[in-house]
Amino acid sequence: MENQPILDANRAFNALDHHGFVAVPSALSEGECIGLRHLYEEEKLFRSKINMQRYRFGMGEYKYFSYPLPPLIQSLREAFYRSLVPIANEWMERLGVDIHYPNELPDFLSDCHARGQRRPTPLILRYTEGGYNTLHQDIYGEVFFPFQVVFMLTQSENDYVGGQLVFVEQLPRAQSRAEVVSPAQGDAVIFTTNFRPVMGSRGYYRTKMKHGVSTVKEGIRYTLGLIFHDAA
Repeated sequence: MENQPILDANRAFNALDHHGFVAVPSALSEGECIGLRHLYEEEKLFRSKINMQRYRFGMGEYKYFSYPLPPLIQSLREAFYRSLVPIANEWMERLGVDIHYPNELPDFLSDCHARGQRRPTPLILRYTEGGYNTLHQDIYGEVFFPFQVVFMLTQSENDYVGGQLVFVEQLPRAQSRAEVVSPAQGDAVIFTTNFRPVMGSRGYYRTKMKHGVSTVKEGIRYTLGLIFHDAA
């Protein structure tokens, strides 16, 4: 990581509170994006490859990294986790959930491993023309962290057309709300893995959010996904 990503804590907190996601501009350099894209062809780095069409997840493919993670990805995972822990714990407190996330990622992963969640979840996703990802949540076991991050490794309108990030929030007793985001190459987008707390007349309640990717019209779209909990 050429420059440690700087997360404006107040801005992130407010955006996650009100929208369930926040963009972090220029979290990666162009060189880092190119280097991460090249990792996709190094099969020895990955534990599995998923064909989305086979599992009706959409159209495209992604690969989960094996441990040990490449140094840049390990650094990003630890740095973003550390920045997001205070917000995660604030959300749990608001909702009255008896969970307190430890300050450092290795301690959180120890909790995952103690519950049988030992498989690493960082991944690179690749979409070609016609590719898309259906709305979903990335929860791989009993233990999960309430945020995850996606990094754009290619540039919209240059490397690919279409392929926007889509967020859909399921509002209680109302129609669902959708947001569409088109980050630039190198940008990160942090978003809720499952829900966000919303203040109602009787205190805080949960609204669930799913995410997906709209259809890629042309070109190739690569992203790095950082999920902080490991999988069962």
